[in-house]
Amino acid sequence: MMKFLMMMIFMIPFCFMKNMFWMVQMMLFFMMFLFMNLSMNLNLFCNLSYMLSCDILSYGLIMLSIWISILMIMASENLLKNNFYVDFFLFNIIFLLIMLYLTFSVMNMFMFYLFFEGSLIPTLLLIIGWGYQPERIQAGMYLLFYTLFVSLPLLMGIFYMFNEMSSMLIYFLKFLNLNLYMLYISMIMAFLVKMPMYFVHLWLPKAHVEAPVSGSMILAGIMLKLGGYGLMRLMVFLQQINLKMNYIWIVISLVGGFYISLKCFCQVDIKSLIAYSSVAHMSLVISGIMVMNYWGFIGSYILMIGHGLCSSGMFCLANISYERLHSRSLYINKGMMNFMPSMSLWWFLLMSSNMAAPPSLNLMGEISLINSLMSWSWFSMIMLMLISFFSAGYSLYLYSFVQHGKYYSGIYSYYMGVSREYLMLMLHWLPLNIMIMKIDLSMIWF
Repeated sequence: MMKFLMMMIFMIPFCFMKNMFWMVQMMLFFMMFLFMNLSMNLNLFCNLSYMLSCDILSYGLIMLSIWISILMIMASENLLKNNFYVDFFLFNIIFLLIMLYLTFSVMNMFMFYLFFEGSLIPTLLLIIGWGYQPERIQAGMYLLFYTLFVSLPLLMGIFYMFNEMSSMLIYFLKFLNLNLYMLYISMIMAFLVKMPMYFVHLWLPKAHVEAPVSGSMILAGIMLKLGGYGLMRLMVFLQQINLKMNYIWIVISLVGGFYISLKCFCQVDIKSLIAYSSVAHMSLVISGIMVMNYWGFIGSYILMIGHGLCSSGMFCLANISYERLHSRSLYINKGMMNFMPSMSLWWFLLMSSNMAAPPSLNLMGEISLINSLMSWSWFSMIMLMLISFFSAGYSLYLYSFVQHGKYYSGIYSYYMGVSREYLMLMLHWLPLNIMIMKIDLSMIWF
């Protein structure tokens, strides 16, 4: 595991050399190839090195992080054209990737906290440095303070744990079972805000709308998954108290997911709609983890990976339109089928994955989650039904609004999609729909 860290650290000088934009991306591709070929033991921590290791949960999320970082560089060619602080942008992406890699692979709980919060800094720099509107400062503040407000209790909780068991290794948590309300709240709140759970989700749409395409991709693709990863790791020793408290989070998530799905129909900003749909998907993931059964955990893991690829691809599509029309409004981005007929296919494919159509990973994840929530309570079916129905609804709403209808007459200059964009979308869609072939890896990992 250490070799990948070293590889990323030694990539940093390349960011500041001339004409190395695509070279950095190629090196990340190479690293991805190496990482894919790691020998994995499904049910144990493996590939141990000093303080680092991975099991299947870390493995999938690290792979997703590297993949999304590659695609972020591919999506940001405009920065290269305009020569807009490209070297610092590349450095930011590599730094963020190092932070995420370490978050997912460290064994020490305090280190996990450190990198979990550290990944906030490059994200903030992406939003404030490369965002579009002046409101990006406010969005950055939202992101920072929502996350920082709940991260101090998490730190206190981790210190309490250290006091209890004189070790911070995540592996040793499974020998504990702490039945303490304050500890429970302080430990999980940071992850629920990061997910984000309904009620503490307001920073997300704001951050997405102001972020550049790369910022949106990493936010949707990885940042929301940090919360899920943290919850999955910590639920191991909070089982007893979670069984008393879980109905609160599940009810908030399911009802919130339904509300947010309705809210998607009110959006006129493409990015805002996609951001709200992320909150709806994550509400299912929170419910799945909180139910604490096998199907729930598996479903959450699969849906996190699937949503990371799907949501990131949708933000790419929104950006492709934005680069042409300089507007994200649904009223201006209409009738795109007339101008980019081939892109229409990619809109359709990614929208269908977003509404969990086969053969996407989202479908597998949602089936598992529906199973697990049904086994918890028969009543959850009502909300699950509504969330699933409306997720198809807003996906179709977005697709039909953007692709069909009479196009805006103010479109005076326009160019078709270029091969880089089609490749980028294919690299989002293919893993999302091909990984279902090896779904057994994700289904048998306990």
